[in-house]
Amino acid sequence: MTGPTLSTWHVSGMTCGHCVASVTEELLDIPEVSAVDVTLESGEVVVTSTAPVEPAAIEAAVTEAGYALAR
Repeated sequence: MTGPTLSTWHVSGMTCGHCVASVTEELLDIPEVSAVDVTLESGEVVVTSTAPVEPAAIEAAVTEAGYALAR
């Protein structure tokens, strides 16, 4: 049995707690995602999942929340 998978992303455009909540909610809708930790100041988002998540799924969730992955 393997442990959880962690991936780190950077999201641009978040300015408040509501932004954090929106991104967290959309990411938690991905079935494999078990936890999301967002640092507002840096835009860093750490996603914990039960299996690797496709980058396109992460990007789609962030876009649905109204933000963008920083490139």
